[in-house]
Amino acid sequence: MTKKTSDTRAKLPGSKGSAAAKPAIEAAAAEATLKHWLEDVPDDRLAHLIKDATRGLTRSLQRRLAEHSVSFGHWTFLRILWNRDGLTQRELAERAGLMEPTAFTALVAMEKLGYVDRIHAPEGGGRKVFVHLTDAGRALKDVLVPLAVEVNELAVAGVSEDDIAATRRTLLAMVRNLSVDEIEAAKQDRRILSTREFARLIDRAEADR
Repeated sequence: MTKKTSDTRAKLPGSKGSAAAKPAIEAAAAEATLKHWLEDVPDDRLAHLIKDATRGLTRSLQRRLAEHSVSFGHWTFLRILWNRDGLTQRELAERAGLMEPTAFTALVAMEKLGYVDRIHAPEGGGRKVFVHLTDAGRALKDVLVPLAVEVNELAVAGVSEDDIAATRRTLLAMVRNLSVDEIEAAKQDRRILSTREFARLIDRAEADR
């Protein structure tokens, strides 16, 4: 049984300072994460382990995407569109797990970069916006997908096929269990509060003091 612990990793400096110092800060963060799992709290909660593994995968891919002037956010939408082109802006936001205004900002930027075309449908007063890949956006697939494959292979280097298969089964079971939990929560109208709702709670708490 894993122990409930607090995160013992060192608090690192923020983003202030010269750009030249950033790689050193990032390396220090990676070393602190490694020390946390190998020395400090090796049996910390599984959620923390998955979070750090996800962070490592994401950052490893981000560095490779940056070499092709593609942000991780744009990669997320490109992946979705490579599988199914012509989705609406709302459908893309839902599949990416983002709020529609956030998706809107990213997709406008992608249109400026020439990766997508945003087409307003005539029905409904043009409020429904369909997003289609351009030739440039489609061509990025052959460039970027191998980078993701490289990161996945790097992450499981030295891990046996049996262990990889067991990890996949475990993670799929977790996704299933947590998805059921979210569906049940929705039925009971239990939801995550928005930033604005939290701000109102804080304002009321301060007013009551």
